Amino acid sequence: MAKSDDFGFGTQIRKSPYFDATVRWGAKGFSVYNHMYIPRDFGDPEQNFWNLINDAILCDVAVERQVEITGPDAARFVQMLTPRDLSKMAVGQCKYVLITNAEGGILNDPILLRLAENHFWISLADSDILLWAQGVAVHSGMDVTIREPDVSPLQLQGPKSGEVMKALFGDSIMDLKYYWLREVELDGIPLIVSRTGWSSELGYELYLQDGSRGDELWEKIMAAGKPFGLKPGHTSSVRRIEGGMLSYHADADINTNPYELGLGRLVSLDMEAEFIGKAALRRIKEEGVCRKQVGLVIDGSPLKGPNTTFWTVNKGGAFVGKVTSAVYSPRLEQNIALAMVSLDAAQIGAEVEVVTASGPTRARIVERPFYDPQKSLAAA
Repeated sequence: MAKSDDFGFGTQIRKSPYFDATVRWGAKGFSVYNHMYIPRDFGDPEQNFWNLINDAILCDVAVERQVEITGPDAARFVQMLTPRDLSKMAVGQCKYVLITNAEGGILNDPILLRLAENHFWISLADSDILLWAQGVAVHSGMDVTIREPDVSPLQLQGPKSGEVMKALFGDSIMDLKYYWLREVELDGIPLIVSRTGWSSELGYELYLQDGSRGDELWEKIMAAGKPFGLKPGHTSSVRRIEGGMLSYHADADINTNPYELGLGRLVSLDMEAEFIGKAALRRIKEEGVCRKQVGLVIDGSPLKGPNTTFWTVNKGGAFVGKVTSAVYSPRLEQNIALAMVSLDAAQIGAEVEVVTASGPTRARIVERPFYDPQKSLAAA
């Protein structure tokens, strides 16, 4: 059996509290995300996809580090970080937000959790928002404390995840609404549980608040899930691209603004509160964008895996953009992709050429998301 000692590039890449458990349960390969290892391979990625959409998978996403913001000015400070209006955000609620810089560029697209009146967690995608938030706080004149707490999430995702949660926590957990959280204990293990996840399926995230109990928590969940077909897994590129979910650094980065991604609903320019990037985002909205994100269906034989470089998109022999995320969907039996293309090339139904790793291939611009556009599965 593989020992976790076999893995590693030194202490600068951190291991999650579930690292040993994931190796025991068959993790074969890891990527690095927020300076931590994340399991990216439990064998066949297509089987992982079917496990997710038919039953349930448990994913180590401790790499979703938390930026904890507390103190008398916590709510005002958090609002300064995001263009989304938080004035009606209740204690116990979660929201998908964007964090923007002064130019309106996206620095992260995290889930924000409000644990108490003056207690927030920013559950991060892959960038150093702890440093950004601490830097912003220095001259803000606000009374806040910003730190990374001992919190490590797991994602339990898939149509049977609710049954597994019931087995763990009892029937009352079924009252937890989409994008809300609850404080719970499992045999004395302190957790925050939320109805969220990066899968576009029904799912939950379990935020462990004591890293020493990671192994124990993993095994308890796997044992409770066995009758429901729960498998260890990794976040599915296929499912998240089907659902049009962003991967930071791929589909969005510091040079991408919310309007290019069709996320204007997350920008509240008319609220009184100031936030970083407000003037720039107002200007971008007024002037309009010159490129936008689209969906693509790419011809050709099934892709062997996700793209590892940005593929060029051409139209009429001219460069019009790039493919940011591409994968073969075994359910749709199509190669599907998210791409950023110039506005004049972005008409639904238009044909373009994508220069894939195996050469130029025809593609067609389509609506996104590719599957379940109303998110009815996740919000069920």
